[in-house]
Amino acid sequence: MKRREFMAMLGGAALAYPRAAFTQTPGKTYHLGTLHPVAPMTEASPFGKIIIKTLAQHGYILGQNLTYDARSSMGDNAKIPGVLQELKASGTDAILVVGFPSALAAKPLGVPIIGATGLGDPVETKLIDSLAHPGGNITGISDVAAALTTKRLSLLKELSPKLRKVAMLWNKDDLGMTLRYQASASVAESIGISVQAVGVREPDDFNEAFEVMNNDRPDAILMVADALTNLNRKRVFEFAVAKKLPAIYEYDFIVRDGGLMSYGPDLTESFERASALVARVFQGAKPADLPFEQPTLYPFALNLKTAKSIGIEIPPTLLALADEVIE
Repeated sequence: MKRREFMAMLGGAALAYPRAAFTQTPGKTYHLGTLHPVAPMTEASPFGKIIIKTLAQHGYILGQNLTYDARSSMGDNAKIPGVLQELKASGTDAILVVGFPSALAAKPLGVPIIGATGLGDPVETKLIDSLAHPGGNITGISDVAAALTTKRLSLLKELSPKLRKVAMLWNKDDLGMTLRYQASASVAESIGISVQAVGVREPDDFNEAFEVMNNDRPDAILMVADALTNLNRKRVFEFAVAKKLPAIYEYDFIVRDGGLMSYGPDLTESFERASALVARVFQGAKPADLPFEQPTLYPFALNLKTAKSIGIEIPPTLLALADEVIE
């Protein structure tokens, strides 16, 4: 496997925080809550391990001066407000969330909120005032959908030079993802690629989405990732294989799970940096004064087994670009 670090020239430099300088209150125990829309980020989960490890590097040790409460809405957005209220009532000093619905529901709480991923454009969705000066109780890692879409479409074109129409699959009930789709569609149309809008709101809608693509076949699929589409990703894999359609996704874990290829933020880095922002909050900083950050690592992953099942031969030039190749 190959692994490179891509530095995104997308504006906004990553902030570097000295790990040796801790401004903790002696004897105080800090309470962190987390909310994931699909499954709890427990201490044993991949993301939970990253959070706990990063906080330890900043002086917050689980079982010593840190408690950790991992919650989930289990794919049901209607449960999010109640879970957040429970976390607030438990006395959390900060809540780390994943996804725009969680961040939106957390905005009125008054508790410091750090978004690790999936928030979309936080300015366009009115979560914050600006990236440099959020101005409320939310900070975290921001989205750069337009720039990433340009790269994803270029990768699809490298794979399929005759690409003319791409189906974009996204959750219509998630404003963050809808704006991300709109930004992606605008980029596609600006470079002469027509967009087949395939929005879904619930699992049953995927059958209708597949029927739309059956009746008006696209040249490729781009899936915008959120809790709904991620939970149904294997159905998308199966459809793409059955119809011999190349598809690109936003995160490398989707490719490891059977998707063809992905290009997007490195989630390990995103969670490390979000956890560092949690440490800043524990040290007394306010989210209103902590600028949103942009990812700097963007791995490109390819699944050769999936390519073979679709009947696609990966060009050597594209293979050479891959940071991770799943055989």
